[in-house]
Amino acid sequence: MNLELLESFGQNYPEEADGTLDCISMALTCTFNRWGTLLAVGCNDGRIVIWDFLTRGIAKIISAHIHPVCSLCWSRDGHKLVSASTDNIVSQWDVLTGDCDQRFRFPSPILKLQYHPRDLDKVLVCPMKSAPVLLTLSDSKHVVLPVDDDSDLNVVAAFDRRGEFIYTGNAKGKILVLNTNTQELVASFRVTTGTSNTTAIKSIEFARKGSCFLINTADRIIRVYDGREILTCGKDGEPEPLQKLQDLVNRTPWKRCCFSGDGEYIVAGSARQHALYIWEKSIGNLVKILHGTRGELLLDVAWHPVRPIITSISSGVVSIWAQNQVENWSAFAPDFKELDENVEYEERESEFDIEDEDKSEPEQTGGDAAEDEEVDVTTVDPIIAFCSSDEELEDYKALLYLPIAPEVEDPEENPFGPPPEASGQVTPTEEGLGTGDKKQRQPSADGGPAKKKARTTTIELQGVPSDGSLVSQSYKQHDIGGMD
Repeated sequence: MNLELLESFGQNYPEEADGTLDCISMALTCTFNRWGTLLAVGCNDGRIVIWDFLTRGIAKIISAHIHPVCSLCWSRDGHKLVSASTDNIVSQWDVLTGDCDQRFRFPSPILKLQYHPRDLDKVLVCPMKSAPVLLTLSDSKHVVLPVDDDSDLNVVAAFDRRGEFIYTGNAKGKILVLNTNTQELVASFRVTTGTSNTTAIKSIEFARKGSCFLINTADRIIRVYDGREILTCGKDGEPEPLQKLQDLVNRTPWKRCCFSGDGEYIVAGSARQHALYIWEKSIGNLVKILHGTRGELLLDVAWHPVRPIITSISSGVVSIWAQNQVENWSAFAPDFKELDENVEYEERESEFDIEDEDKSEPEQTGGDAAEDEEVDVTTVDPIIAFCSSDEELEDYKALLYLPIAPEVEDPEENPFGPPPEASGQVTPTEEGLGTGDKKQRQPSADGGPAKKKARTTTIELQGVPSDGSLVSQSYKQHDIGGMD
């Protein structure tokens, strides 16, 4: 995909609806991978549906949880996916195989989880009524992050763009900036309204490019800050927001906010209706309002990482918003002219001659002389949109697409398998094996190799009782994996 050809001059936000994605079951949350080639959708029946966003088709379905999926996040290389469900379970999945690598059981429901932007071994988890937790996947250990007020545990948290710092915000409007490795306090400030009153922090979101981040607060104002200024102000600083975005007419509360892929626009989804408000970050002006079906409530919003496309979820369906593509043939051939009516064309004398005898041979200069140079057609230049500002090359081990095996209904014969008469025979090696070895070699239900059970780790948080009321009896019966 040549992203340079997709550059729309000046306007990089969607304008109209561009179809829907129906996951069969009710969609609750969605997130793009780093390149925007795959879209993961969490559903209310516990499934994770992965869409190939270029073909708009389902690439994989993972039966992840028994209860609804409430949060999803891709790893940086696209090979892993972490999910949280309403039964307090956090799971890591291998996207290619669909297998669960490991599980973590928390004592309270999960509000949000996020992979470390650079370290695939760390996951930030925000449990309800608890301080945020930094999980280390390799050794199943966890660190509880320090909070400003132990009595106020309605805390949200997010990694910054590179994962060097963790920003946390509580219900009293206090923002703490912690060093990710040492958990030491680096900077702090308080979000206040016009007077000295404070307002609760609902979410913190960082732009994919640049140092800006936004804070969605309970006073229905979205504040945009520069991360470098926050670090410069230090502890108990008083930084001024770059922009304050709000709906002055309707006083709309915001359900979900995020930046565009280039960080130049901000989209906010209304908590009252299916409506998306788009602002230009540099000026702070409202450029577009996208209205969905009247009467529907918005659940989640995600902006495509490299293209002006937004996905939103309402009534269990994923809606896609994109730009109106107008065919402009003169963009491909500058001398192309669109005609309103037929024009009589006069043919030149030598127009269709193989060689123009009357043409003089001009000297080759500039671009004409360059045509004789050898052209390198083997070197692949990295796509700038896929690289971070501190990277020169793309990640060639990244998982951009999922292979799809065709489903054959009632095949006449299996050309790749053993003949029917040989399938019932027992080989001498199998005959000599004990029953215990046979059980270990039993394939999975889908015919693939035997899947190993995922390890489940119980996370105990001080002062948070285990909320057993949210774990249904059906989940206890279906619980798999041992306890550490």
